[in-house]
Amino acid sequence: MELRVLRYFLAVAQEENITKAAALLHLTQPTLSRQLMQLEEELGTKLFRRSQYRIILTEDGMLLRRRAQELVELADKTQREFSRRDAELSGEIAIGCGETRSMTFLSQHICSFRRLHPRVQFRIYSATADDVKERIESGLLDMGLLAEPVDISRYAFQRLPQKDRWGVLVLKDSPMAERESVAPADLVGVPLLMSGRAEVRGELASWFGDEYGRIQVAATYNLILNAANMVQNGVGVALGFDLGNLSDALRFIPLSPTLESGTVLAWKKDQIFSPAVEQFHRHIKNAN
Repeated sequence: MELRVLRYFLAVAQEENITKAAALLHLTQPTLSRQLMQLEEELGTKLFRRSQYRIILTEDGMLLRRRAQELVELADKTQREFSRRDAELSGEIAIGCGETRSMTFLSQHICSFRRLHPRVQFRIYSATADDVKERIESGLLDMGLLAEPVDISRYAFQRLPQKDRWGVLVLKDSPMAERESVAPADLVGVPLLMSGRAEVRGELASWFGDEYGRIQVAATYNLILNAANMVQNGVGVALGFDLGNLSDALRFIPLSPTLESGTVLAWKKDQIFSPAVEQFHRHIKNAN
């Protein structure tokens, strides 16, 4: 498979139309169709279902789209790293970040680093710890800001100083908003919005103790802003970190007994980094 052909495939998958994709790629329609047919022959599978009005990806096509996006993104990242090497430090640093107050620590040090090296650019990818780790493994990210609990046995890491406090997001005009804290028994029978990550669910199960079997999970989420929106629209109350004022309509109430989570900045062990990433590692380590 050639990267050029994978880019053609991704264009068709995005446009769902060969004519539009061909115009976007500055190719003739027959040329593009021939390239796609050769790709299907090379892989031994059908990648598209052709209807009267559009082209739809098959299951194998959807799998290839995901892999093709990763390969093309990795190739582009590698090219950027090599094309910017000169006397002044430059390049791109890709960091995956979960939703945590330690993002403030990271942002402050990105700012101080760019004062020293203004030609270095940062690319921030927001996702859960599981998604970030997957992209680190595939080489799409240089490092990840991961909220615990998370398995980092295969990674080198640096523990960051700030901890995240757990609590619930509730509507300001709800009876629960008058509490100074909430205990496990207070959440029994209340529709809850919880993280979908297995490690987090296990941590919360330990906090709930015997009450865990009695709780009602209305929905799971991976991004707290979406959970906050559900709280505002009456779906339930959201269990999550205290990330400040997400909405004037909501109030954060801490858990009692207190539950806190640490954060680590993690990267693959024994990985050879670009000069920009290596310098940023030293910058972070010296700051701690």
